Parts: sequence; C-alpha cells; structure tokens
Amino acid sequence: MYFRAMRWILFLFFVFYILLDFYAFMAFRTLSKHVRTVYVYWGISAFMILAIVYDQVFNSGSMYKNPGRMILYSLVVVMVVTKMFLAAGMLLEDGYRLGAGIVRFFSGKPKDRYIPSRRRFVALMAIGVAALPFSTLLYGMIKGRYNFRVLKYELEYDDLPEAFDGYTITQFSDLHVGSWNNEEEFTYAMNLINEQESDVILFTGDLVNDVVGETTRWKPLMSKLRARDGVYSVLGNHDYGDYHRWDSKEDKVKNFEGLKEVQAAMGWKLLNNEHVWINKDGQRIALVGVENWGNGNFKKAGDLDKASEGLKPNDFKVLMSHDPTHWDYHAKDHPSKFQLTLSGHTHGMQYGIEIPGFIRWSPSQFRYKHWAGLYNGNNRYLYVNRGLGVLGYSGRFGVWPEVTVIKLKKKATV
Repeated sequence: MYFRAMRWILFLFFVFYILLDFYAFMAFRTLSKHVRTVYVYWGISAFMILAIVYDQVFNSGSMYKNPGRMILYSLVVVMVVTKMFLAAGMLLEDGYRLGAGIVRFFSGKPKDRYIPSRRRFVALMAIGVAALPFSTLLYGMIKGRYNFRVLKYELEYDDLPEAFDGYTITQFSDLHVGSWNNEEEFTYAMNLINEQESDVILFTGDLVNDVVGETTRWKPLMSKLRARDGVYSVLGNHDYGDYHRWDSKEDKVKNFEGLKEVQAAMGWKLLNNEHVWINKDGQRIALVGVENWGNGNFKKAGDLDKASEGLKPNDFKVLMSHDPTHWDYHAKDHPSKFQLTLSGHTHGMQYGIEIPGFIRWSPSQFRYKHWAGLYNGNNRYLYVNRGLGVLGYSGRFGVWPEVTVIKLKKKATV
C-alpha cells in the first residue's frame, strides 16, 4: 500500500515538475533569447526526469539503502526548490499585470502598456533570489555534510555526586550508515569521537536507514570507539525496519535481532527500556536508555517506568531517548526525575542558519518545539544532537554534523 501510494505521488510530482519547469523557464527566456538557452535548460530538465524514471523502473525498494540514489533525489530537491523560487518571481509579476488589467478594465482606464524592462528586472531578481537555495543546497551536498563540529557544554547540578564532578559524556546520534559512501570522512568522524577522550560515549539512535546489512562496511570502524566506561546506545525509529518492504514478518524480526547483535559485536551496550549504574570512587549515577518513543505516527516503544524501575528520584540519572518529543510528553515531568536527557532524531532538517546570539532558524522548528541544542524545563536539561549522518537530502547546510561533549559539574555551594 505504501509503495503504491509512492508511485502515485511520483506521478503527481512529474505533473507538478513539468508545469513548474515551464514557468521557471520564462525567467531564463526573458533574459536570453538564444537557442542555446533552450537546449541547456530543457536538456538538464529532461536528464533529471529520465534519471528518475530509470531509477523507478530498474530499482525497487527504499532509496535509503543506496547513497547514489539519495544523491539523485537530493539533486531533484535542489532543482525543484530553485525553480519554485524562479516561478514565484515570475508569477508575482504576472499576477501584478493581471490585477492591474482587471482594475483598468472595470474602471475604463487605458490598457496598461507591456514593459519588457520591468519583466527583465523581475527575472533578474528571481534568478538572484533562487541562487541562494541553489548554492547552499549544492554546497551542503559537496562540503556541508562533512563539516563536522564538536560542541562543548558544561552543566551544573546541585545533586551530582561529587565523584562525578568533571565527568565527560560524548554524544553522537543519527549515524544513518546506509547514507555514507566516503570511507575517509567516516573514519575521520569516528576518530573525532575518540579524540574527545570522554569518560563515556553515548549513541542516541538511528544507526541504519532500513536494514542491518548497511552496517557491514562500517562495522570495523565503529568497533574502534573507546571510552573508559564504555559505549552505550539506544534505538531510533529507523532501527526497527519499519520503512522497508519485507517478504515476511520473520525477515523483519531477523533483521531487528541482527541489528542488536551487530551492536553487541562492536562493543556497544544497547539499552532497551533498562538502566545501568556507572560507578566511580564509591558513588554512582544511573544511565537510562529507552526504545524509541515519538509523538504522532512514530513508534512508541519507550517505557520510562520499566527503564527506571528500582531507581529513586534523588538518584542522578542521564536518560537516552532518541526522539525529543518524548521529553516534552513524558520525561520532563516524570516522577523519576531525569536530570539530563539526550536525544537526536530531528537532524535540524539538515538545513538552517545558526549564528549564536543573533539568529537561529531551521524548517525543523515548524515541526519540533525542541529541534537542536540545549533546553531547560522544570529544572531538567534536554540536549538535542543534530546528528552525524544524513537522510533524504544528501547534504547539510547551516545545521552541521555534530559531536557533542558535555561536562557534568557539581554546583558550588555558597
């Protein structure tokens, strides 16, 4: 049913794309009457359409298992967004002419004279505006997706055990190994995590796009992650295989069990609605990990009550939960009191503008209340990691791939 619906969506997309193409073409045609403009413009458009048709005919299943297919559809996104800006500019000019014509018709005023220079100016403005999404989206695919950042924070707590004053956590999230095709950059990312030399490494879900087979190439590199107190992980919504068309339920179960086995083989401790104690100098903190829980249509397997069974409210706890909406709806006000919650999931939609102290914007904010960075509510912190990998759009701009280092500090008493 899902894949049949996708075919209809693609058909409607083709209709939309062709109509959009004709209107966007008017901007270029206004500026250049040369026949070469026609050949170049429609040649590129025809190539994109033929590439999509070929992909749909000869490739089956999800595009998320093939980085090359993701790049193709990312280029489609770049072209569509750019042409939408072009078409919008020309549409506004035509709308103005139509509105003015209607007013003159009913008022009896003389017919407005067509002014080619005005339309040329509008076409230039449309191309100038469209150049912004075109250049940033393209840069995101070529360079931005590997523009790794290490973001460091210090968080103070009254109830942090003294032995853990200065304790460091490295968090990374949303690796989506099926989207990677550059081994050098992947190796760099894993080394970057190890270079932080934190006490513990925490991965907050979405190891794969769809299937466990995506991990084969990258497993040796991920196995090299090391921290004094170990590497821990939780599941994200993509780790369950829910977005893949399986031949049988047994195959889906086998895939899911295989994913858990891979993490164990890499030396990662997967926490599924459970907790472990981290001990230091006779004191301890609890590391709690839950399965995915997401608002809306996302899987709701996370169970805070089960994961925190036996814990007391005054125990210091770090919660790993993939989707930040879990914090909004449950964790923030849970009686177990989770002092720090670490999430991922949103990717910051891999596009935005973040200039500290000046502007912070992403399309993600229209979907998620907490979409990236540090938040505080009810005297409890939430940190939403922007992710290391990509999904859908094969790039990042403004919302760069991230490794987070959090140092826990004991608040000084006055």
